[in-house]
Parts: sequence; C-alpha cells; structure tokens
Amino acid sequence: MMLKKPLAPPLEILWNLILIVVGCLLCAVAIKGIVVPKQFLAGGFTGLALLLHYLVPAVPVGVAYFLFNVPIFILGWVYVGRRFFFYSLAGMVIYSAVVMLPFPAIVIEDMILSALTAGIITGVGSGIILRSLGSAGGMDILAIIVYKKASVRIGTTNLVFNIILLLAAALRIPLEMVLYTLIYIYATAYMVNLVVTGFSQRKAVMIISKEWRAIADEIMNRMNRGVTVVQGEGGYSRQSMRILYSVISFNELSRFKNLVRQLDPDAFVVISETMEVMGKGIGNQPHW
Repeated sequence: MMLKKPLAPPLEILWNLILIVVGCLLCAVAIKGIVVPKQFLAGGFTGLALLLHYLVPAVPVGVAYFLFNVPIFILGWVYVGRRFFFYSLAGMVIYSAVVMLPFPAIVIEDMILSALTAGIITGVGSGIILRSLGSAGGMDILAIIVYKKASVRIGTTNLVFNIILLLAAALRIPLEMVLYTLIYIYATAYMVNLVVTGFSQRKAVMIISKEWRAIADEIMNRMNRGVTVVQGEGGYSRQSMRILYSVISFNELSRFKNLVRQLDPDAFVVISETMEVMGKGIGNQPHW
C-alpha cells in the first residue's frame, strides 16, 4: 500500500481544523443532548471542574476548567510539541464555543441506552479530534503524554482517570447517576480506542510453508510489504525450514490469506495483534 502524499500546509491546516470542528460538534451533541438532560456527570476535566464546583460552590465551573488546563497545556508544550499545542489550543476554544450552542435533547427514555448512546457519540467525536494534529485540551493532552511515555492507550488512561473521579463523586451525587455515568465513560473510552487505533490496526503474520520462497516473493511484489526469513527447525521432524515474518494492515488481511491458500493450502499461518508498529510504510504510531 502506497504512502499518502502529504497535504500542502494550508490544506493540512484546514483539514485538521475540520476534524476538530466535527469532533467538537459531536461531543457537544452528546453533552447538551443527553448528558446534561439526564444529569450524568461528565468525564475528564469537565467532570473534575463540576466536582470541584459541587465541593466549593464559590468556584465557577468555567474558571475551574481553565485552571486545570493551564498546567496540562504547559506539559503539552514541553512533552508533545508546538504544533500539537497550538492545534489543541484551537480545539479548546472551538469546543468551548460549540458547547454553548443550543442543541435539542435526544429523547431516549431508558437511562442505560442513554448512557451508551452518549458514550458512542462522545467517543467518536473525541476520536475524530484525536485523528487531527491536536486535541480539545483537558484530559486528552494528559492521555497523549501517557501514551507517548508508557504506551498506554488513550481511552484506557481516560477511563482510569474517570473511575477515580467517579469514586470521589459518589460522595456528592446519587450512586445511580454515578453508575450510569460509568457506563457512559466506558463506552466513550472504547470508541476512542477504536477510532484512534482500531482502524489502523496492524497484524503480525508468521508462515511456515514448503513454498516459502514463492509466498515471500508474492508478499513483497504484490502486497509491497517487507518479509523477514528466519531459519528454523521442526521440533519433532528435526527438518530444516524457513519461517516467514511480516506485518500487514488489517485491510490487507483477507488478500494475504487468499494469497497463501493459493500457493500452499497446507501452510501453517499464525496471525497476531500488534500494539504499535514503528517503521516507514507500515508503521501506525500516532502523529502527536
């Protein structure tokens, strides 16, 4: 699969701003249409600001959210990069603006279905934002820093933070609302992981076959993927053999299996998940 040609700088800026705007609009739809009408507690720094406001009513939510973001943006400047910082600053401004727009309530009577729907919409919106070169500020920046430093998935970091937040919030809001909010936050984290990394998942493949040379040639020539040939030996037969190792994209998996079946129906193939892949052409590391 050929690399995409980089966009010109003005088009790149426009494309990233479009991603941020679309993602922020989706998040705002979920917040204003479901979360607020159902009185769920929001996740991330918005939820933290709300909780602080509940504990100290004299502190406005907006002021608390801004103060929480200041040290996080400093960390983003130091550990992530200038480009990410400015896109995230734009994202925070856009998100703050669209949340103030009037959105109609999404009428769903069942509270669990409401929480799941809100989580799906918010997760898709947050994932689209994170597919850009920035974020909407807040917890997204901290989650990306943790991802870069410890390879912990973004949705997972958000989920852990929000669980801690909900345990603290359980002292101030009804337990039922905490549990509904937990469903909402879990659905959000799952969808963020899916949108950010799931669609760019890479598969590691190992092939043991008598037709190893023909298979290797086809992978390199027809699929344009690199292949490593490893010298091996059968544990029972003690016969010398070659083991092929390669990494392909999820979209290429079906074509790869058909290719192997055509050349050797008896080939032994192992396909495994990958967390991250670094390298030109097939790498799927995020761009932050």
